[in-house]
Amino acid sequence: MSNADRIMRCTIRPEEAGRPLLAFLTARFPYHTEEQWRALVGAGAIMINDLLVAPERVLQEKDVLRYYPAERPERQVDRAVTVLYDDADILVVGKTGNLPVHPAGNYFKNTLWWLLKEKYGITNPGIINRLDRETSGVTLIAKNPQADKLCRGQFAARSVTKKYTVFVEGAFGGPVHARGYITSGATAVIRKKQRFEPAAGELPEPGREAEWADTQFTLLERRGAISVVEAVPHTGRLHQIRATLSALGFPVVGDKMYGLDEGIFPRFIDDQMTQADLVKMRISRQAMHASELVFCHPATGETMVITAPLPPDMKALLCEGVPPESVKL
Repeated sequence: MSNADRIMRCTIRPEEAGRPLLAFLTARFPYHTEEQWRALVGAGAIMINDLLVAPERVLQEKDVLRYYPAERPERQVDRAVTVLYDDADILVVGKTGNLPVHPAGNYFKNTLWWLLKEKYGITNPGIINRLDRETSGVTLIAKNPQADKLCRGQFAARSVTKKYTVFVEGAFGGPVHARGYITSGATAVIRKKQRFEPAAGELPEPGREAEWADTQFTLLERRGAISVVEAVPHTGRLHQIRATLSALGFPVVGDKMYGLDEGIFPRFIDDQMTQADLVKMRISRQAMHASELVFCHPATGETMVITAPLPPDMKALLCEGVPPESVKL
């Protein structure tokens, strides 16, 4: 693969302007620490408008940032995606539960971003809803700048509806409307971990709006020790659904970070997971699926309701001989 193939490019949007380069890189691409990004900028791996810059360089709207990552082996992923809708402005796909959305760490070609460029010929894909690598389901992609702007505007205005099917440990009751705050629960081992703190009221305290998390949970059925829950987030915080369910006492099945045993995550990072870990997880990834997305088409204004069926690995958990106790999916 040539260096040109590996170049990561992004154009600074209005809401991103005014920030120092180092702060932008650390916040948007947290797979490197601030010190690592500083070293990469100093080594010339980051360029703005094709010029070498200092880490403190203040970003301007429409600046073009290019990152030249070093060659490295990539982990294997499931690159199979299902086209759910396609036209001149947008593409909606069903992502697998083992496919990163954007290049990060040692993933570059093994990402949805690269697949969109390579297989579907989208030069600069605007991936609107950034699902975690282990979250499967509906993913919206804008094919041109105007569609990108209009789609992102809907998400920023919270005028879209996102529904997730989530398998959790325990006998979930409900319905539950969880309102509170998502704050950093990061440790020296887990830098991206979040914490959910229930709120006393239905509205955020003044000054804490940026941390506010609002999610509705509804029980769909129970299968033995597993409950199938529908989650509808009204805000979009990092790990919002997973952190909230963990705080409620119903961790997501297969979740290495927020699951039954938080020691699994560092063992996973070090490729030292045990057979006991796999048994405890029940499934190789977090059992969370973006099942439905409702939004307005950026060109026509038509209401789009896109659904993705439950993937085989999650279906298999429902086919282990345990009959449902309540409403069927």
